[in-house]
Amino acid sequence: MEMLTVKDVKKSFDGVEILKGISLTVEKGGVLAIIGPSGSGKSTLLRCITQLETVDAGEISICGESLVKNSPTGTAVYSDKAACAKIGLHIGLVFQNFNLFPHFSVLQNITEAPVRVLGKTKEEANKLAHELLEKMGLQDKADAYPYQLSGGQQQRVSIARALAMNPDILFFDEPTSALDPELTGEILKVIRELASEHMTMVVVTHEMKFARDVADKVIFMDDGVIVEAGTPEEVFGHTQNPRTKAFLARFNEN
Repeated sequence: MEMLTVKDVKKSFDGVEILKGISLTVEKGGVLAIIGPSGSGKSTLLRCITQLETVDAGEISICGESLVKNSPTGTAVYSDKAACAKIGLHIGLVFQNFNLFPHFSVLQNITEAPVRVLGKTKEEANKLAHELLEKMGLQDKADAYPYQLSGGQQQRVSIARALAMNPDILFFDEPTSALDPELTGEILKVIRELASEHMTMVVVTHEMKFARDVADKVIFMDDGVIVEAGTPEEVFGHTQNPRTKAFLARFNEN
């Protein structure tokens, strides 16, 4: 079953075309890694899929529900507000800079949306939050505030917060880029565990080894287009594309 379908999506800012016709699909339980240089459009694509930006043209469907389609004139037409809100509940997003509420405790950060948006009782939300904190190895941090946590701990809280909404697809926008190198491993370990549980995920990442080892499909983007797409073995092991080769060679040197 296709959980995410993107067809010929285009997006411009101030007349500059950032996405130049992106198409991709993600199957249920699949892990898609999106790699590419800074400025290639990776994060913009995620923001369009998760409704943080609107597209200019193209189609996006999530869990079989249409978020946006093209009009006969080729411009984007979104579903109504209620439908867009419902589609948004299928999605979880983990930001690179955590985006935790600084004035909320860890427990409050995780329980706020399930109570306000999903209508869970406080007891239900608290029970789930404690289960997720245990899963993240943070069971002793429920009453802490974000400023009292390391970057890696904050990012694990933000993953728990996203999971508390029971999303069908989890999106990660460079989840380790704001972390010190020694903290990166703990976040990648959590994502690996979610992959082993067959969580459907889309991960924008600069971690090439992680993308090669965990994803079952890899997309290389550059200058607003998909240059290459395939299995990790095809992209990392057997690419014949000169642009992909040059990009990966730069990482292999580091």
